[in-house]
Amino acid sequence: MNASSPSPAQNQASTTSLYGGVNNRRVTVRDLAAAKQRGEKWSMLTAYDALTAGVFDEAGIPVLLVGDSAGNCHLGYETTVPVTMDQMVMLSAAVVRGTKRAMIVADLPFGSYQESPAQAMHNAARLMKEAGVGAVKLEGGERSARSIELLVEAGVPVMAHIGLTPQSVHALGGYPVQGRGDEGAHQLLRDAKAVQQSGAFAVVLEAVPAELAAQVTEQLAIPTVGIGGGPGTDAQVLVWTDMAGMTAGRVPKFVKQYADLRTVLGDAARAYAEDVRTGAFPAAEHSFR
Repeated sequence: MNASSPSPAQNQASTTSLYGGVNNRRVTVRDLAAAKQRGEKWSMLTAYDALTAGVFDEAGIPVLLVGDSAGNCHLGYETTVPVTMDQMVMLSAAVVRGTKRAMIVADLPFGSYQESPAQAMHNAARLMKEAGVGAVKLEGGERSARSIELLVEAGVPVMAHIGLTPQSVHALGGYPVQGRGDEGAHQLLRDAKAVQQSGAFAVVLEAVPAELAAQVTEQLAIPTVGIGGGPGTDAQVLVWTDMAGMTAGRVPKFVKQYADLRTVLGDAARAYAEDVRTGAFPAAEHSFR
């Protein structure tokens, strides 16, 4: 064997690993289940457009979430509540078009599934048929179990979301940590087991104590995805504008900023404006003859 050639073990790892592995097809729910079995942690980021999604896809992020968080960080809303199905279909379709490998999961926005399982099915079908996503996500544990069960029976992969559920911001009176105290912890465990029993392939745990998130992860056979759930979950998700330093002002405690794109873009815009003001742009090399 050539010294530079990968070993059989390396070849196997390259085809099974979620990060930098599968590259000839979309990541599937089976890939995520297998990662849980072998103890491989994986990352998820939000994406709302083809260009950004393509960057994350090329970076090897195995799962991209078209979150209704677009309401806060792209559409100018104060909460996720105003986001519509039409907006989610449009954004999701763009992310699908901009990617080749990542599994694309799309949020069912507020008001698109709470009325009945039939309503959830209708709108999940829109996201799969019109946008081409590979899975949908909806909030709620026990209260959403019937909808999850119907969707899964119909062939729709469902990622559940429990703990802090941002669509319930008005009922919660903000964004408090969930699962504190015995009663809160017991309810979170019931919610987690309910969504697993209903057939969800994964569950997001948002803003819950790290010890509790780790306990849920140990008790579930499906992957857990933490956002403010500490290091004990199977995966982690962040809103990309938070992760990349685009968000102005204070960000949640659970966010780690890996870049300062807000400053980079601001500096670029100021430099451009100055070049235009002084006549430095466009120069000869930017002009046609």
